[in-house]
Order: sequence, then C-alpha cells, then structure tokens
Amino acid sequence: MPPQLLPASAAAFAPRASSVNVVLGSKVEPWLTQTLKRINRVKRPLNSIPQHQRCLTETLSSPNAIWTLTSLMLSKAPESELRQDPNPLIEAIFNYQLLHIEAYIVHVDMVLRNEVAYKLTPDSIEALIEYHKDIYCVNAKADTYDWPEKEQHAKKLHEDFIQAINKFVFRTHVSALEGLEEEGAGELLCGKSEEVKNNIMGLLNKPLLPPPPKIVDVVRQPTLLPSSPVGANIWSQSPSPALPAPVEPWRVLPSSPSVTSSSVDSNTPIWANMALHEIQVSSPPMPYSQPYSTAGMFYSSPMVTSPIPALPLPSMLASQCGIGMGYGGFGWDRYSEYATTI
Repeated sequence: MPPQLLPASAAAFAPRASSVNVVLGSKVEPWLTQTLKRINRVKRPLNSIPQHQRCLTETLSSPNAIWTLTSLMLSKAPESELRQDPNPLIEAIFNYQLLHIEAYIVHVDMVLRNEVAYKLTPDSIEALIEYHKDIYCVNAKADTYDWPEKEQHAKKLHEDFIQAINKFVFRTHVSALEGLEEEGAGELLCGKSEEVKNNIMGLLNKPLLPPPPKIVDVVRQPTLLPSSPVGANIWSQSPSPALPAPVEPWRVLPSSPSVTSSSVDSNTPIWANMALHEIQVSSPPMPYSQPYSTAGMFYSSPMVTSPIPALPLPSMLASQCGIGMGYGGFGWDRYSEYATTI
C-alpha cells in the first residue's frame, strides 16, 4: 500500500498554503482537460502535462477556491432553551440553523493514490467548536448524572473535539474535481457530501461517559463457631484430650468383691496381695472377627424359600408293600402254582 503523504498545510492548526500541491501522472485524463476548459474564462493552452498542472495549481490556490462539503442542521440553543410551538415550521425556524461546512484543497495526487484532500476552513472549524461548547456539552451534562469529576470530563471532551476537528482531512477520489467551478470553488458530487456529514457528526456526538465504577475487593471474615470466643484465633486448635493407653485383654481381671482398686497401690501388682487360690485368671478372649467370605463379590440368584414337600419314608411304605401287590396284573402270591406247572 503506498504511503499517505500530505503537505504541511494539512496538519492541525496549520494555516492555508499559498500554493496547492498538485501531482499529475504521465497521462492527463480527458475529463480533467474538459473541466479546466469549462471553468476558465480566458482560454489557456492545455496541450501538455505541465500546462495542465500549472492551470490546476493556480485555480485551486485562489483565495476564492472554497468548496462546500456538506450542510448540517444544528440547534441554536440547548434543549432546555428551545422554543415550543404547535406549528412545527415555526419551531424549526426559531430553534435550528443550517451550517455549511466549507473546505479548501490542500493536495491533489494522480500518481500514487488518485485522491484529493480537503481541509476545513477556519470559519467552519470555529463554528463547530462554538456549537460543541455552548450547545452539545450543555446537553450532554444535563443528560447524565452528577459525579465529582463531571466538569473536568466535560472539559476534556471539548478539548478532544478541538484537536480532532483541526486534524480532520477528508480524502476522496480525484474524480471529485469534476465538480470544480469558476475561481476554484466547487461542491462534492456522487453522495460524497453525505460521507463528510457522517464523519463530522461522529466527531460531534462523542458521548460524555461517567467513570467506570471502582472495583472494591470485599474481604469476608470467616464465620466464627458458636463455641469460639470473639477475637480468638480460629485456626488454633485446642489439644485433644489424652486417651488412656490400651490395655491387653489378658491383663484385665474379673470383678471381685474382695478386691478394690482403692486398696491397691498403683505400683504394686494386684495379685501380690492375693492367695494363690483366689487368683482366677481367665484366658484372654479371642477377638471377634467376621469370617472372610467372597460371596459378596459374586452375583447369586436369590435363595428358594418355598417349602419342600415331604416325601414318604421307606418305613411308611412297608405296610402297603406285600406279597399280594401286583405289577401289571401279575400276582406274586400265586408263584407256587406257576412253579408246579413249569
């Protein structure tokens, strides 16, 4: 992308130069030749590039070469002072004004960027600054709530606008020179004036924003327990009560009415004062432990709990089974007859 080069006269607060910087290419466009012939009352030779460049430079450097970029409809007073009238035409006439934004050409480039640059006139800049200070800032302060640095913020907003409007340079294509008129004046064509209007209104309507709320870190005190005194260190833990040392089961003697713990010295064994027949040492109880089972690790179907029918015992069938019981009609009680026959 080619660099954006502008002359010193395009800088902020810089006065208008006595001569406009014009750079033409190796070939002059036909529309430029026709435009220069149209605006010049005295016919001048335009047969070469230097002749076109000299003619265009002299025309745009004229003190009367002022262009009208756009027109803004602005209010004449703050909203609290505007006149109220049932007739909207009368209300518009008394409350609003039409401000024409004028500028002059500071740079024409037909080689690198094919653009023309405009800078606002001091009168247009002064009119916009006055409107921003007396009307816009007053409305902005009335539409926002009060805070301690509100006036400083409004002043800073106005100072930023002064810097921005003085730095404002509008760039457009060189075809805008087709709107050139006599003595170098002119107007923007092809809707370019609407683009200028949007750019300037964007600078005017910068909002007056209050400062963002300060973020305060809230330190929450940990909740004290009901038993903790106020001001006590909640992280300190009271020492746990000492537990008695475990005693082996075989050392515990069964209770006996003849032996009491108060009559025995803590350093003397209990069986020292007892007769041999009085000492009954019970075997240490086996610690109870649940038998290990792996049944819980496997899935088993639920057990059948239905009652099993009682089957007859062989002794119950003895009375029913005899010699006369037959099988398939064959009588074993007549075996002697069969034996004789055989």
